[in-house]
Amino acid sequence: MNKRNQPPKPLTVKPRYTLAQTMSHFSTEDACKAYLRDLRWPSGVRCPRCQNENVHAVKAEQWRWQCRKCNKNGYRFSVITGTIFENTKYPLVTWFQVGYLMCQSKKGMSALQIHRQIGSGSYETAWYMCTRIRAAMKNETFDQLIGEVEADETWIGGKNKNQHANKRMYGKGEGGQYKDKTMVIGAISRKGNVVCQMIEEAGFNTLQNFVKEAVSQKVTLISTDENSGYRQLTRAGYPHQTVNHSKQEYVVGAIHTNTIERFWSLLKRGIVGSYHKVSKNYLPLYLNEFAFRYNHRENPDIFRALLSRV
Repeated sequence: MNKRNQPPKPLTVKPRYTLAQTMSHFSTEDACKAYLRDLRWPSGVRCPRCQNENVHAVKAEQWRWQCRKCNKNGYRFSVITGTIFENTKYPLVTWFQVGYLMCQSKKGMSALQIHRQIGSGSYETAWYMCTRIRAAMKNETFDQLIGEVEADETWIGGKNKNQHANKRMYGKGEGGQYKDKTMVIGAISRKGNVVCQMIEEAGFNTLQNFVKEAVSQKVTLISTDENSGYRQLTRAGYPHQTVNHSKQEYVVGAIHTNTIERFWSLLKRGIVGSYHKVSKNYLPLYLNEFAFRYNHRENPDIFRALLSRV
């Protein structure tokens, strides 16, 4: 077949479960708990404290077990012990619906929109659940980025030009146009994952330490802009190359930061379009969410990946 006549590749990966299928499959608390049990303990139930396999089911209480190894009187635990679902009064059926919706929306879905769709008790309920799920999306243990990698920083916050004239800031220093913005740094593998975090300043040590933590020295290339904070990466053993944006230089062969900038665009469009405004206190949680969805963009069972982290 002529390449021109071939059908275009799908823009998104088809989810393993649709929302209707998810709601049907996880329509009861028992179904949700059985799925969590098999996901947490595929080889059999273990004590979440000491990982003891010799646990006993509590006959009087379904979905509860007892371990006598870490507590002589018997430590009782359930399938939700040690998860984000622990100590909450909301049914797992609702939690699963919220988690599914957050995974499938490319640019995110606000708590208010989720509240409208699932009919939770209140907006505060939906917001609380979304916040805890975002916390679970954080990748505590990740493999360092390899291949061709890009690193860059960006500012998150309202545009200075959109403010009223008497509140508009001028200049780039303290008290200038970036006064109410928050800086975020990120690194992305062109054929892999993204890592990003909020930072207080973009000093030399901050940028270099982030790269050393997130990027393997086995990379074939690490591209950045002309920011002088990256100037010592070559001395640190990285194959570092730069493009000079201030001179209208954006692509020099394989050297560019277009991939990380596309991620920044996705993040900012999501914040503006779905959430409208994100405070500095909660920004790390939203970074978790966008990085998680990006890193699982080719995973048809992203919902299962989420539940494996809770």
